[in-house]
Amino acid sequence: MSDAVQLPDASVPYRSDPAIMTLADWLGDPVAPADFPETRLRWRNDRAAASVGLDSLSDTDWAAHFGRFGPLPGNLPQPLALRYHGHQFRVYNPEIGDGRGFLFAQMRGADGRLMDLGTKGSGTTPHSRSGDGRLTLKGAVREILATEMLEALGVNTSKTFSVIETGERLWRGDEPSPTRSAVLVRLSHSHIRIGTFQRLLALEQADEMAALIDYCLTHFPAPPPPEDAPDRDNPAIRLMHAVVERMADLAASYMVAGFVHGVLNTDNMNVTGESFDYGPWRWLPEWEPGFTAAYFDHAGLYAFGRQPEALHWNCGQLAVALRLHAETAPLVAALERFGPLYMAAVARRWCWRLGVVSQGVESDTQLVGACEAAMRESRAQPDAFFFAHRGGRGAADGEVGAALAGYQPVTDPHPYWSDPGPQSLLIEEVEAIWAAIDEGDDWGPLDAKVAALRRMGAAHGAPPVPAGHA
Repeated sequence: MSDAVQLPDASVPYRSDPAIMTLADWLGDPVAPADFPETRLRWRNDRAAASVGLDSLSDTDWAAHFGRFGPLPGNLPQPLALRYHGHQFRVYNPEIGDGRGFLFAQMRGADGRLMDLGTKGSGTTPHSRSGDGRLTLKGAVREILATEMLEALGVNTSKTFSVIETGERLWRGDEPSPTRSAVLVRLSHSHIRIGTFQRLLALEQADEMAALIDYCLTHFPAPPPPEDAPDRDNPAIRLMHAVVERMADLAASYMVAGFVHGVLNTDNMNVTGESFDYGPWRWLPEWEPGFTAAYFDHAGLYAFGRQPEALHWNCGQLAVALRLHAETAPLVAALERFGPLYMAAVARRWCWRLGVVSQGVESDTQLVGACEAAMRESRAQPDAFFFAHRGGRGAADGEVGAALAGYQPVTDPHPYWSDPGPQSLLIEEVEAIWAAIDEGDDWGPLDAKVAALRRMGAAHGAPPVPAGHA
């Protein structure tokens, strides 16, 4: 089910493809968006919109679709609040689901991938419990910053597509209130979570899970499992291998970026390996494995250095769910690939960020260890460390210099690498950007920061991908 529409001056054709409708009867609940007092367009991501043929929308039409949620042509007739369960800080919760968001539309991107437009702060749903279904404007601004910085550092992330201020005053216990409200739209490659599979296991819905596995393999294709993988032709096993590969790379990308997501629950784990749903995130002020982002993470479960463990544990929960369609041994065999895949991804991404040509996992892992030790000893901010040592510069002496000896630098013609220092996104700058908006309605610092982060992303170029992956 698809519909190609050429919008005036659009970069690519808009190609609707609401594939989720084949699962909609049991995967979600049709809902109505909130009727906001106003819809004031604050930020639109035309770069992301161009990838799905929506960049030519006028601001008026943009607000009508992404503030009032009038359906896009040929797309979902009504928003769909998705159903899922999940482990929240490793406590199973069957009473969650899209409580302040919904799936709004699906379309094909310029690269042919199926893409979703989903919301945050779009009103209450059957899964809202006691929540108001709203989002603070500050939360929306923080998500813009997080996704732009992550994209620039090569992390597979959702894109903040739109932010519209909605004219309500919200009360929150963790920030000054009342505070301004917004509705956010994000562009993602799927909203199918590990928690989506956990719900089907809990309800013993084997037929529905088989349909969901087929949906994922059809619309989120991946290379086949290794030749020696047991039961490799079983669709559930194929999916398990794909998710393990994606999650190992995602964990590595967080670590190399110096990023702390903060809430790595299974309902926040997209089976495409795409990072999304940004709440209490932080970037490291220094290389500290115990650094946490969420004030409520008292045990440090999702501390910086424990993020690979968290994603591996979450993959284990997917394996448990897939027992509806596979035996334990081949699922465990797929899960056991996580560690080696993670180490290879860290080595690959570390060299990419340092601007040197990889010499293989063993040598690259020694380089990573030397850099980590140097950062801990010097208490250097990670963004500054990578920038200072880009292409082997600034490392003539010491352990890092020895580890870098023999590494070939990549060609770096971009002028960013001649800047006085790197872009970073520490909490003090985030708060200053928000203060300009909150106190003076000045969006200039946010716009300038986004431009600077995109310039940094252009300097880095595309991140490396595992062998056999497009």
